[in-house]
Amino acid sequence: MAYIAGILVNMTVVWLVLMIVLLIVEGLVPGLVSIWFALGALAALLSALAGAPLWLQIVWFLIVSVASLALTRPLAKKYINSRIQPTNADLTIGRECIVTEKIDNIRGTGAVAVGGKIWTARSAEDEKSPDIGDVVTVVRIEGVKLIVTEKE
Repeated sequence: MAYIAGILVNMTVVWLVLMIVLLIVEGLVPGLVSIWFALGALAALLSALAGAPLWLQIVWFLIVSVASLALTRPLAKKYINSRIQPTNADLTIGRECIVTEKIDNIRGTGAVAVGGKIWTARSAEDEKSPDIGDVVTVVRIEGVKLIVTEKE
């Protein structure tokens, strides 16, 4: 019985230390990274204090960690990373532009003029290559290249 009591005391220390370490990590690292596991360690600590066997403490740790992660992570991502600002480049999407250099995806050449600026460009359709002077529409941006499609 003394051995079992020793294990329970040791596990309460282990869960307490783990919870403190996870909270320190959470405080040092920007963003949410370990708060869910700190909650799981708290649940395991409470079960250890109640005299639960080691397997049950581990089960509580896993259940509470996964449940808190599943319930709060989507909300945290929504509110923490909600400040995505469109750039000036994003304003070119959907605009019409003039081909200033023949677009050839195979050779990796091509340029368009949009909004008074020259951009490197690639065609969204591999089999079609717009010629100089053609009017095309910007469909997306990949790196520093505008991906364009012929105007219909």
